[in-house]
Amino acid sequence: MFRLLHLTFAAILGTLALRAQPPAAFQPPTDIQFEKANIISEGTRMAAERYALKSNAGKSLPCVLMAHGWGGNMRGLRPDALALARAGYFVVAFDYRGWGESDSRLILAGQAPAHKPGEAFTAEVREVREVVDPLDFGADWLNAIHWMAGESMCDMKRLGLWGSSFSGGLVVWAAARDRRVKALHSQVPSLDGRLIVEMDRNKMYEDSTKRARGEAGYPAPLAQEIGKLRGAPIRSRFANFAPVEDVEKAPHCAMQFVLAEKEELFDNKDHGIKAFQRAKGPKNLVNVPNITHYGIYLEARQQAQKLAVEWFDKHLKP
Repeated sequence: MFRLLHLTFAAILGTLALRAQPPAAFQPPTDIQFEKANIISEGTRMAAERYALKSNAGKSLPCVLMAHGWGGNMRGLRPDALALARAGYFVVAFDYRGWGESDSRLILAGQAPAHKPGEAFTAEVREVREVVDPLDFGADWLNAIHWMAGESMCDMKRLGLWGSSFSGGLVVWAAARDRRVKALHSQVPSLDGRLIVEMDRNKMYEDSTKRARGEAGYPAPLAQEIGKLRGAPIRSRFANFAPVEDVEKAPHCAMQFVLAEKEELFDNKDHGIKAFQRAKGPKNLVNVPNITHYGIYLEARQQAQKLAVEWFDKHLKP
């Protein structure tokens, strides 16, 4: 039973976990216009990267927004962003608050000093870093969509979302809450976070009570909960995170789900297959043969890129 629960929990965790390392200098291909950018989410700066073909400079393009899953960062998405940019899209990838190159949410280390409401004050603070909170991640997706609307190269009438593993569920969650999303590509998606709560509901209640009473804080950065996966979950926040239930709320969005035939981390029937069955708008289901979960980033990566381009071409281009 423990092994089964261990694997089920790992299913929620998302994309490849990357160990701490200094960001390598990125040299974009000569045909690509590459720029850094900042997105503000709930008052905190998120780091982002913009991609487009230099030959498309100044044009209004169909656009794709991307973000990583549990424990990853936007640097890991560069091969996929380049493939989409070369297909004629304006592409933006970002790091969630507290992850990668983004700033962290700050919380008071003690009580605030006396000050007038609304005025700045000086106090000791702590950062909330490398914590996995699906609702915070969801807010980051929605704020990134709002930011995209101010980009001159982004045609918001042709907006797509790209997600993988844990972010494969987040793109569905976001599409159900913003009707501007016209299409999404969700690969090896984890679409039901409630499993984390069901694993150990008593521990979820215990942790939540301690945090609410000030007896415990957020997990420290680099906390390891499962194997080599990076970051610790706030379990109570998963109780209301079930993108598989949100699919029906986005009939305006064309949804593609790409699954690993030999998915070892969770049962596709409870995630991608169930989401596909419930989708009300245009939809497509692809089961990539002979790969496990992480094969989508390895031997099947080019195939997944091709599927994403074809899906977005069908629904975001005239």
